[in-house]
Amino acid sequence: MGNWIQILHTVLPVVLMLAIGVVCRKKSLLSREGINALKSVVVNITLPAVMLNAFATMNYSFKNIVLTLLMFAVCLLSWYIGKALGCLFHMESNFVPFLTTGFEAGMLGYSLCMLLYGSKGISAFASIDLGQVLFVFTLYKILLGMNAKKAPSAGQLVSEMLRSATIIAIIAGVLLGATGLFRMLEPSGISALITACTDFVSAPTSAIILISIGYDLVFDDIPWLAVGKVAVLRFAIMLCMRLLVGWVVRLIGFGDSLDAALNIMFILPPPYVLPVFADDEKQRSYVSSSLSVTTLLAIVGFIVLAVVGV
Repeated sequence: MGNWIQILHTVLPVVLMLAIGVVCRKKSLLSREGINALKSVVVNITLPAVMLNAFATMNYSFKNIVLTLLMFAVCLLSWYIGKALGCLFHMESNFVPFLTTGFEAGMLGYSLCMLLYGSKGISAFASIDLGQVLFVFTLYKILLGMNAKKAPSAGQLVSEMLRSATIIAIIAGVLLGATGLFRMLEPSGISALITACTDFVSAPTSAIILISIGYDLVFDDIPWLAVGKVAVLRFAIMLCMRLLVGWVVRLIGFGDSLDAALNIMFILPPPYVLPVFADDEKQRSYVSSSLSVTTLLAIVGFIVLAVVGV
């Protein structure tokens, strides 16, 4: 009985907030503009606070550099595999490879990681996230631009990155952590003060994100056959990548310290930015439907992780 109470302690808040999001949509308690405003609060305020603290407290070593390059390579490899298998299985959409790589760590991953493993798991998750963030903000967006025949220039990519509150927070966190400044400030109490502020600001992140996701979980008119194919394809690729990365991180000396964070990362859906790059309504509907289904599968995966306790 005690184990089930502990499981419900983790799972029930997630289900409750998703349900509240659904109710907010059906009862018109929140408008689309209201949800967009909540997402803006997360992207520009609460999530950067999470990132700042996570990267400031992360351990920096040669192994972490290797891990960053590994995750970048895994994302690129997943894209190529998705492209090849999409052609092999006659999946018509050009967005198939983009749906089989990348992770929505910002709007979902950090929240699930905090709920399941607490603040102690965030630094490990951040160390895994850095490589895929670099991929999504550089090569992923270049490939998306080429897919839409509007490839961004290097200057545009750099400008976009430098305007992103999330990227600014990551850079600040890396500077604090990698230089050792954060630990040097611990005796003075300044580090504790920074942590107190970031913890306070980031506290509503999970609740806001889950309400927003619940609001967006609409399953009407989903092309189930096409979406089911890409969801299964992504699941198979992510399972293989999870096993590969798990083997490599042990090989370079991490042991099983990253297992929990890796489990969260590889159940996540693709980046939520994808529909913006769809040229026509049919493609937008396909991409949005795929994101809804893979998000629901991520929540199911989160519940499974909570139940089995890994």
